[in-house]
Amino acid sequence: MKREQPLLFELGAPGRRGCSLPPLDVPAKPINELLPPQMQRQDPLALPELSEGELVRHYTALSTRNHGVDSGFYPLGSCTMKYNPKVNEEVARLPGFALLHPCQPPESVQGAMELLYRAGLYLQEITGMDQVTFQPAAGAHGELTGMMLIRAYHRSRNDQRKVVLAPDSSHGTNPASAAMAGYEIKEVPSDERGLVDLEALRQLLNDEVAALMLTNPNTLGLFEQDILEIAAAVHDVGGLLYYDGANLNAIMGHARPGDMGFDVVHLNLHKTFATPHGGGGPGSGPVGVKEHLAPFLPVPLVEKGEKGYFWKDDLPHTIGKVHGFHGNFGVIVKAYTYMVMMGAAGLRRAAADAVLNANYLMERLKNSYALPYDRRCKHEFVISAREQKKRGVSAGDIAKALLDYGFHPPTVYFPLIVEEALMIEPTETESRETLDRFAEALEEIARLAAEDPASVLAAPHTTPVSRLDEVSAARRPRVCWTGNRKSD
Repeated sequence: MKREQPLLFELGAPGRRGCSLPPLDVPAKPINELLPPQMQRQDPLALPELSEGELVRHYTALSTRNHGVDSGFYPLGSCTMKYNPKVNEEVARLPGFALLHPCQPPESVQGAMELLYRAGLYLQEITGMDQVTFQPAAGAHGELTGMMLIRAYHRSRNDQRKVVLAPDSSHGTNPASAAMAGYEIKEVPSDERGLVDLEALRQLLNDEVAALMLTNPNTLGLFEQDILEIAAAVHDVGGLLYYDGANLNAIMGHARPGDMGFDVVHLNLHKTFATPHGGGGPGSGPVGVKEHLAPFLPVPLVEKGEKGYFWKDDLPHTIGKVHGFHGNFGVIVKAYTYMVMMGAAGLRRAAADAVLNANYLMERLKNSYALPYDRRCKHEFVISAREQKKRGVSAGDIAKALLDYGFHPPTVYFPLIVEEALMIEPTETESRETLDRFAEALEEIARLAAEDPASVLAAPHTTPVSRLDEVSAARRPRVCWTGNRKSD
């Protein structure tokens, strides 16, 4: 058990400093000349006073309690938490990129604009789209942008469609994004294969349907083998097909959404293209479209002319900006570096290895856990703890127990169509030895669930804190120190 880490307020002593400043070399002004009395603090600011050493050690100690792709296996289903090559970070920190100001004139940032332009061309080729915008800040923001593009397209045709379809296995952000764009959501059921029920879809399609939002492969890690028939059915009623790119890591270089019939796609550069993810850094959710949706893209777009690269902002039907300036540029630099470093063959190999790793793990674990869809998967798969649940051990308990083995838990209880779901995505950057250790941990937990369920229910045993009240932490967080540790 790790020892409890004191708070900053419990460290240090009065008079300690973490820095030293040179003497003031300009005339000092009285405080009343700088701030009016009503804006001046009456009581001293209650900040901790620490030396630099104390401060560094405190935050270093805290950092070791976080789990990330640099510290261990992170098999978070549907999120592609792959290792981020450090060369990406080095390139993004080059002064020519890191010190740019977004308001610089185009002629002074031609290199950055060329990078954006080339990155867009690469993503167009990978997805089969005709144009790309980098403005969306992350995946869900890309979804919303895609829905706004679809809405603008239909309205330009005086077509007031009001329904968006989403499978029952879809990411939760899909219906949320469509609802934010003003659409009514209708659910498409899955069939016994874990795929979209084609006949049920046809029953839902009519001239009110604006779009179908689809992930392929889906959140069960299964490829929608009826995708061409699905696309044709949606287009036959005048609807559009939207691609959630969260699972692109399974197919990049092997299949393209544009060739499947998709009209608009969002990508997650922080997933598929190996840039920091979640607490590790900002995301990026570029959106690609087919030609008929290009007039509605956010502006500006970077274009190439006779005199270099320039901003194109005269799209007559644009939906307007969805993000300040031109997107999260540093993330785009990292993703571009990754694509250039890997090359087309490398990206294809990455997808193939991700699929291989997932199938290897699935075949091993199906002897210890229920496998609701026993067929070849793509980059991820879903097992079920329904048998362990009969002994009182839930998927959530198994996730907690995994922490004692040094692994981040997989996604639990999603997708909702699988009872006691454990959704596992190993990615291509993990070795067979790591996969074996992870499988051994899950097999050991399954054995304990059968022979000593109390030990699993009490897990984790080795982490700095045990089981927290996660609902209260999310809804009523206490983030201010009041001097009473027990109350905070």
